[in-house]
Amino acid sequence: MSNRVCAGQRNLLEDMAKRLPKPVGVAINELVDGLGIGQTLRQYSVITSWASIVGEQIARVSTAQRVERGILFVHVATAPWRAELTLRRLEIVEKINAAFGKKVIHEIRFR
Repeated sequence: MSNRVCAGQRNLLEDMAKRLPKPVGVAINELVDGLGIGQTLRQYSVITSWASIVGEQIARVSTAQRVERGILFVHVATAPWRAELTLRRLEIVEKINAAFGKKVIHEIRFR
């Protein structure tokens, strides 16, 4: 009988813990994960965070435009800068993914 009491108490404690208030950030993360939109939100965040990730110099000559299936499309103002950024593509992908702590982008196309 003591096993039943312990199991019953454990279930009661788990139920109570589920009903306790959660920090807003935790609740939002659970909602995002539950809806399955976390990756999409991270990809959108790459666009809005472009300047802070790549730095002021690169941000002055380029604009992140969209992400499709893990491919980031970036408009670049001049051909010489497009060539430079193409050479640094892997470095930039690593910076982006490091900033988000996950593999969000696997390729960049400069246009």
